[in-house]
Amino acid sequence: MIKLDKIHLTFCHRLPERSFFWKGKQFPVCARCTGIHVGYLTFPLFLFSIFTLNIWWTMLLIIPTYLDGTVQAVTNWESNNILRVVSGVLAGIGSMSLVSIIGKFIGMQILLLIN
Repeated sequence: MIKLDKIHLTFCHRLPERSFFWKGKQFPVCARCTGIHVGYLTFPLFLFSIFTLNIWWTMLLIIPTYLDGTVQAVTNWESNNILRVVSGVLAGIGSMSLVSIIGKFIGMQILLLIN
């Protein structure tokens, strides 16, 4: 049976046990979102085709962060910040790959319409 009472609309960003600290100050977002934002830095690599992934690898990179968050929300298992940041970085990279795949597809469709 799934426990739905643990699922709520508040974010974990402000929980000290789910955040990183730098020089005694807490990051404004949780470890998972910190990882996602770090992963976002890969966007230029995908945009300029320095690095490419197919759609299946892209989706595979995004899945772990959803699994980690969902399992944590519906069970008594508590993730740790290392797992959160690693799954977040993977999701950030996968998201930027997906954005570039979709953007390039739309761009090609526009170019085909013009010609």
